[in-house]
Amino acid sequence: MNEQIILLDFGSQYTQVIARRIRECNVYSQILRFDTPAAEIARLKPKGIILSGGPSSVYAKDAPLPDKNIFDLGVPVLGICFGVQLFAQFLGGRVEKGLKREYGKGTLTVKDSSCALFHKLPKSLQVWNSHGDKLTKLPHGFKPVAVTENSEYAAIENRARKFFGLQFHPEVVHTPRGSEIISNFVHRICGCGKGWTMRSYLEQAVEEIRAQVGKEHVVLGLSGGVDSSVAAALLHKAIGAQLTCIFVNNGLLRAREAEVVQEVFGRHFKLKLQYENCSKQFLDKLKGVTDPERKRKIIGKTFIDVFQAATQRAGKAKFLAQGTLYPDVIESVPIAGNPAAMIKSHHNVGGLPKNMKFQLVEPLKCLFKDEVRLLGLELGLPKEIVYRQPFPGPGLAVRVLGEVTPARCQILRNADAIVVEEMKAAGLYYKIWQSFAVLLPVRSVGVMGDERTYDYTIAIRAVESQDGMTADWVKLPYDLLEKLASRIINEVKGVNRCVLDITSKPPGTIEWE
Repeated sequence: MNEQIILLDFGSQYTQVIARRIRECNVYSQILRFDTPAAEIARLKPKGIILSGGPSSVYAKDAPLPDKNIFDLGVPVLGICFGVQLFAQFLGGRVEKGLKREYGKGTLTVKDSSCALFHKLPKSLQVWNSHGDKLTKLPHGFKPVAVTENSEYAAIENRARKFFGLQFHPEVVHTPRGSEIISNFVHRICGCGKGWTMRSYLEQAVEEIRAQVGKEHVVLGLSGGVDSSVAAALLHKAIGAQLTCIFVNNGLLRAREAEVVQEVFGRHFKLKLQYENCSKQFLDKLKGVTDPERKRKIIGKTFIDVFQAATQRAGKAKFLAQGTLYPDVIESVPIAGNPAAMIKSHHNVGGLPKNMKFQLVEPLKCLFKDEVRLLGLELGLPKEIVYRQPFPGPGLAVRVLGEVTPARCQILRNADAIVVEEMKAAGLYYKIWQSFAVLLPVRSVGVMGDERTYDYTIAIRAVESQDGMTADWVKLPYDLLEKLASRIINEVKGVNRCVLDITSKPPGTIEWE
């Protein structure tokens, strides 16, 4: 990763989006805290710096401010929204509270087409604004290059120093040609090539793993999900037989999950796979438990106990590998009103206990989810694993409402397999975020043949989402819904009724428990 763009995070909810847009330009991006010392940034030898937006006002007492020496590093700087205010704060401009907030769609009119940011772009662009403050006096050496309805300084530049400011957000989808603006900054202004590819990352990651691990052994908890699967394939490529993957069957897996994992990783990739069938142990501990939080805690504690025992059977290993992704390692900026920090804390969950004396290997910690999927394909993993939908850690326990029993799990497993099969047949499975079945603790009267039945109800859940934080229900075609209900009721013993969940998140959650 010789070429990179450093992104300083001032608390914007879009910081990670900016980083991803840079990587879409085949250039590596790294997010750092807003107060990272300039000397530390200089050691990274960035080709450019981007200052993110943020919820603060630059003139506020507790405003997050960067090391002023970043402006003397001799590299191009792009300030976005709050980043524009920082130019004013440090380089002699002025920012004031706007008489009118500029929020939502706007029209940008480019006044100077020779500005490199707008190379090959039209003079009129749709953009997305989200700010209450506005620049009222330009910093020294800057000139305006574009305007919006409420801002005469919507885009500014100091061409000599290669400093650029945008009052709008080019990174969001509501600025349709914003990616081209970012590309112009990264390639035309910073002079970056297009060396950040999954092929190049793969080669580098293999070298780094070998350098870190040496001749020691590594254990990895393989769940069959995307992250752990890609981590397993990558580690196996790097260190081969030094890796042992531990797959725990907790009795709460999807249909054929255990068989698929053993087939793909054991027989196809030929990696060392330790299969722990602990179904009875988990299900015994869940007997009589109906509270969702208690279920999760029981499953989490049991998994730790099982995994600890399994690592001892695996032999002497110095390292524990985890499928940690980049969003999990980015340090949230402690700024009041920072939505990114709230989102981050929502996702932080406890891991394995500290008394497990392993050193960590996290081969995916530089990657976003979409990049992990591309890496999986590069490693030869099948599409069915790389693009599979998210599955909750506690498994079917959060989709069997009420008490979890082997019989109820089997009913749900059979119904869910039909949902997956029909969604794939309809060409929808890989297009949406999640689609699955839920077993309700509700029994109702039905008529099948000449007999009355008293059986369970299955709810079908299908949602669209970008990141799982918000979601909307998918309007599935009627003929597909008809086929799903017909097959589930006819083929799954113990079910006589099907319903569709049409709740968005919020107010509901994606999972039912």
